Amino acid sequence: MVTGSVVLVGGDPGIGKSTLVLQAAALLAQDEPVVYVSGEESPEQVAARSQRLGLKGEQLFLVAETHLETILPLLEQARPRLAVIDSIQTIYSDLTESPPGSATQLRESTAALVRLAKKTGICLFIIGHVTKEGAIAGPRVLEHLVDTVLYFENDAGSRYRLIRSVKNRFGSANELGVFVMTDAGLREVRNPSAIFLSNRLESVSGSVVAVIREGNRPLLVEVQALVDETPIVPPRRITVGSDSQRLVLLLAIFNRHSGHSVSGRDVFVNIAGGLRVSETAIDLPLLLAVWSNLVNQPLPRDLVAFGEVGLNGEIRPVFGGEERLQEAWKHGFRKALVPKGNLPRSGRASHGGFRAVETFAACISVLAGDPQFRSDSDSRPASRD
Repeated sequence: MVTGSVVLVGGDPGIGKSTLVLQAAALLAQDEPVVYVSGEESPEQVAARSQRLGLKGEQLFLVAETHLETILPLLEQARPRLAVIDSIQTIYSDLTESPPGSATQLRESTAALVRLAKKTGICLFIIGHVTKEGAIAGPRVLEHLVDTVLYFENDAGSRYRLIRSVKNRFGSANELGVFVMTDAGLREVRNPSAIFLSNRLESVSGSVVAVIREGNRPLLVEVQALVDETPIVPPRRITVGSDSQRLVLLLAIFNRHSGHSVSGRDVFVNIAGGLRVSETAIDLPLLLAVWSNLVNQPLPRDLVAFGEVGLNGEIRPVFGGEERLQEAWKHGFRKALVPKGNLPRSGRASHGGFRAVETFAACISVLAGDPQFRSDSDSRPASRD
């Protein structure tokens, strides 16, 4: 929290925005004054939630108000360390004739609150709902007004909550927070990699563990692929959790440089756990998952991979290779296919299971010909069909 900063917390209704912000406010209110402005719930409802969560903020003050001209002087007089607006859709100003929740009201109300935060030094948290179109409070009119934007990424039906920083003027963006919803509210998940790999099956073709980075944090995720014959022309290329256009490009590289072809076959790719991955380090494990399912060859359970794949089939290094390998080692992975430029020069790099590869064709040769990189449950040679 930076003095005078404005943080927008967005997500689907019921996903846990109010719960998370109320927990943070109560923790801070043990030492600093905090004002919580509730426009959607009555004081009794907020108090009941606080009691259910076991929150005891000694200096947490609750106000049920939606009138902007009443809220502004109240906050300016109180000068709390933190103020929470829950939610911005309910706030209205007399200076605008539009109804609450409209684009004009949202823009004017948020701009007035931002001016107050900069003037008084109050750290301000604004909660905003995401519509069916994926925009905060209807049109995306608030993001450029605030300093930080936090998004809840997954749906409310999941037990886990992924919160991503998509904008941050005072720190790094694309950081990821992983929480679990419990009866006592949201709790931090200190080892997200274990969560994303918890339901992984053994000896299944089309499954590869990738090491990605979310901000400064390396994470292990499972990449799943399913290749199936289809009479549909053109065949379908569907991906969940990664870029669909990049999948088309990678499959063209696969057809050209792997010695196999997925032409005439549907290809489905899934990043298990509901995480969305945008970095190119997912290229190599994605293609390995496609190859594994196509030839029906399970890969070693303790194998990880990462690397960008170029148009000529070359494997390019990615940022933070050593940190990725350290994360994989910590979780018991002893084999790795990585770009040559990412192989550490000392320590565990001498382990025989860490193999540097320069081309995708070389990856397939290693997996098909080296017994160390074959699944323990399947010693059959790879099919060329």
